[in-house]
Amino acid sequence: MSNGNGVLDDVIGWQDGHITAIDQTALPHRLDVLHITTVDQLVDAIVRLVVRGAPLLGVAGALGVALAVRQAEREGWDSARLDAEIKRIADARPTAVNLRREVLAIAAVLPDGAEAVEAAALEVRDTAIDVSRRLSERGADLLIEECGAGPLKVHTHCNTGALACLGWGTALGVIRALRDRGALAHVIADETRPLLQGSRLTAWELGQLGIEHYLVADGAGPFVISQRLSDAVVVGADRVAANGDVANKIGTYSLALAARRAGVPFVVSAPESTIDESTASGADIPLELRADEEVTSFQGVLAAPEGTRALNYAFDVTPADLVTAIVTENRVIRP
Repeated sequence: MSNGNGVLDDVIGWQDGHITAIDQTALPHRLDVLHITTVDQLVDAIVRLVVRGAPLLGVAGALGVALAVRQAEREGWDSARLDAEIKRIADARPTAVNLRREVLAIAAVLPDGAEAVEAAALEVRDTAIDVSRRLSERGADLLIEECGAGPLKVHTHCNTGALACLGWGTALGVIRALRDRGALAHVIADETRPLLQGSRLTAWELGQLGIEHYLVADGAGPFVISQRLSDAVVVGADRVAANGDVANKIGTYSLALAARRAGVPFVVSAPESTIDESTASGADIPLELRADEEVTSFQGVLAAPEGTRALNYAFDVTPADLVTAIVTENRVIRP
């Protein structure tokens, strides 16, 4: 599944009329590939975070439309049923704008037939790979401009590499670009709720890349920054509002506060497709609440008294005035 350069191939793909995808809940212990043949299976995979990461969700949504068309042909759906199933895909996770955006874009191709839908969906995938490389290089340029040639100690949160974004990734792609320029000392990665995506996925990807890294608990991240152990914080985003407010994995806001207090850059690395001009501010971004069990238990074993409820926010919103810059494949935005 790797091309030998520390970049995963085939994180998500299209094979014989169905979707193939790495099961991200099995990592780091197993590298399993799923064969998704129905809309039910795809929606379940998205909800359970088997397939996750804002840019990857956009690709999954695009391929999901092609999958729905194939299933409609097999099972004789009428147009109303097809539209309803496509809507289920778009609604599977509410915070990341890429999922809905790409579903709607590919759905617009439906009148041109199944082959045109598949070609348009695969073009979304190819574009995501190209965007990640351009974004990564631009982000590395910005950090060197902000912090000097380094080598830099970079703090990150959640998972933003090939698993989440294809190609090089977003924030993790910036880190890789710094490494390739000899400008990276090491990475500090937060464990990241929900499902410990930093410790399970980011640490695994950094290991695949041969990049030195340290894992810290989410609650320790702001303190680590306060101790000047990080030269910069680089994160991804699931949605950027028109005013520059940023929705990202829960725990991002506290890192931004710590970075502001410590006087270190807080940089958001995200493709243009993550910027949602139709959302005025962070107050308008729907924030996903996930199941209590993701907090009250661990690997199926209760870690809290039975009956304990959880406020399990999957995302938070970082106000624009805490963001040093938003880096996309095309530009640097300074809110």
